[in-house]
Amino acid sequence: MSDIVRMALDEDIGSGDVTTRACVPETLMAHGSFIAREPLVLAGLDVLPKVYDDFYEHLKVARRDGDACAAGEVFATVSGRARALLERERVALNFLQHLSGIATMARRFADAVAGTNCRVLDTRKTTPGLRAMEKAAAAAGGVTNHRMGLWDAILIKNNHIAAAGGARQAIERSRSSGLAIEIEVRTRDELREALEAGAQHLLLDNLTPAEAAEWVREIAGRARIELSGGITLENVRAYAEAGADFVSSGAITHSARAVDISFRLELG
Repeated sequence: MSDIVRMALDEDIGSGDVTTRACVPETLMAHGSFIAREPLVLAGLDVLPKVYDDFYEHLKVARRDGDACAAGEVFATVSGRARALLERERVALNFLQHLSGIATMARRFADAVAGTNCRVLDTRKTTPGLRAMEKAAAAAGGVTNHRMGLWDAILIKNNHIAAAGGARQAIERSRSSGLAIEIEVRTRDELREALEAGAQHLLLDNLTPAEAAEWVREIAGRARIELSGGITLENVRAYAEAGADFVSSGAITHSARAVDISFRLELG
């Protein structure tokens, strides 16, 4: 994370914040407050010490990742030289707004399936370079992280099946890895082939809730089921109630709206 924060600061500050240097005396001291401007779920708070690094005298974070904030609530304060606080304001807000937006979206998905036996998964549809931070934000919001990358679990998708020569061949060749195996099936024939080959985790993509319920009945507990494709806040509960063990949605990370957080500077 430190490298990512440093890159963000270098990108924004560059050779120096010319506006702040022109307007603000070098020795002026100030303190600033981070304020939620709408109801939200916080994430990314561990970025703040890295953004301000050695450029603050006091930093107080009153909340934790995953905490809900009401509109108007001050959840962190920082004090130090006014110049340092101002030149780091935008980077701090960019991280907090983006990551808290993901956590807020994740909480809505988790709440939408509450009371079912289904868990919501995130995906690898993340901003390049920010995956660890975005997945941490998703987890703070209450969903389950699913595959950090291509190395930690096997997910056989349609192109893998085509390249391997079929679902059975793909499964059999993957067993030697010793990793958990999940396979996407698109047709009833692929479903039956995968089950006959001993598949224990199935990915069913782009079904309607009614279609998903039919497939769940046919699978009849022989494998865990993940549903994906077109999963939204409006329909996620219907998919969960179709009998899936998991639903996954890329929208949690790739389409979450940045939430409204502001930074208020005061002298002294």
